[in-house]
Amino acid sequence: MSSPEAEVTEVLVIGAGQAGVAMSEHLTARGIPHVVLERNRIAERWRSERWDSLVANGPAWHDRFPGLEFDDVDPDEFAPKERVAAYFEAYAEKFDLPIRTGVEVTSVRRNEGRGGFIAETSAGAFEARYVVAATGAFQLPSVPPIVPEEAGISQIHSSQYRNPQQLPEGAVLVVGAGSSGVQIADELRQAGREVFLAVGPHDRPPQRYRGRSFVWWLGTLGLWEKSTPAEGAEHVTIAVSGAGGGQTIDFRNLAASGITLLGRANSYADGVMSFGSDLARNIRRGDENYLSILDEADAYIARTGIDLPEEPAARELGPLPRCVTDPILEIDVAAAGITSIVWATGFRVDYGWLQVDALDERGLPRHERGVSAEPGVYFLGLPWQSHRGSTFIWGVWHDAKFIADKIEIQRGYLAYEGTSIPAAGLPTAAGAPAPTAAQSPQLASA
Repeated sequence: MSSPEAEVTEVLVIGAGQAGVAMSEHLTARGIPHVVLERNRIAERWRSERWDSLVANGPAWHDRFPGLEFDDVDPDEFAPKERVAAYFEAYAEKFDLPIRTGVEVTSVRRNEGRGGFIAETSAGAFEARYVVAATGAFQLPSVPPIVPEEAGISQIHSSQYRNPQQLPEGAVLVVGAGSSGVQIADELRQAGREVFLAVGPHDRPPQRYRGRSFVWWLGTLGLWEKSTPAEGAEHVTIAVSGAGGGQTIDFRNLAASGITLLGRANSYADGVMSFGSDLARNIRRGDENYLSILDEADAYIARTGIDLPEEPAARELGPLPRCVTDPILEIDVAAAGITSIVWATGFRVDYGWLQVDALDERGLPRHERGVSAEPGVYFLGLPWQSHRGSTFIWGVWHDAKFIADKIEIQRGYLAYEGTSIPAAGLPTAAGAPAPTAAQSPQLASA
């Protein structure tokens, strides 16, 4: 039984990061009543769960929503993290989005025997016909249980890392070779720290090639639109950086700066850390990914005749450093002076509050392009939700548009001849346009 004091809306959006802001814009444009609930501030993770010097990995002309440009960042430059957070705040203000901050959602469950859902929150109960889980995939830090706390080594996740001064004196082991890991390792080395970097499988696109950003090339070549990762590459990270005006990550350069490269971190026992023998293979596969993009870019230029400068030096890969050709498989942590570990090992989801039949046995969403297996529930901000770009700023905007279209179509069905599903105070879809044949394959084939 729902609470008589519950606030009623048609769509309840959980989360006001880039996904929730995008979702709200599309719902607002369609005139669909909704509320967005955010437990902290808008785009909070950009503020408090990233290191101090972080900038966007893509240029400002690309890493944004269509409705607003960065007015104080050059289009080819990379916006600092605080500026990105302020951008989403400005976006919410521009479109007058109904976002409520400081409200934590503790549970969402279906109103059994009636339509819609009931959400319990720190600000009371809400009822809605549709729910969009826009919390994304980067919810809980994922740290492999390799090094026990009693080992006497300071351990933090990359979401807790702020700057080199935060860590105790001594060498640092950074585990993870995606964008976060390589940027943190590089910053620590530039600060004078001795750094070890454990490198797993990764892609490493050129930050720029022949005068164009990697985001431009991935778009032009249709690589953003891939709907599924290559087999075995579901968890492969992207090593790219917007730091220092944008850099192509080359692990040879990191090694030349004094960083010791290692294979994947496997185990820890009696003060000794063991690493895999996969380092050379991971570097080689990253090189292959890099060169394949250059090949496709060159073929595109030859095919279209577009006038872009040649860049033969981009293909000149230096020799592999000794730490790659003669890899270190074990390190005595104390002897190496390692006093801290930064785990740049990604995140895991947490939908414990979503108490409906929309998750599998691992707690992961069951969905197709964000449309849940539970009717009326939608997901937004997931990796590969519809394509490779789904977790990027611009990509989540397009996924949100798709979800808004689906909600609008469902509203049209409920509006058919005054259809009304009872649900304690929930608004009917009266006045919503009935779906057209173009919107509904069922109608088109009837």
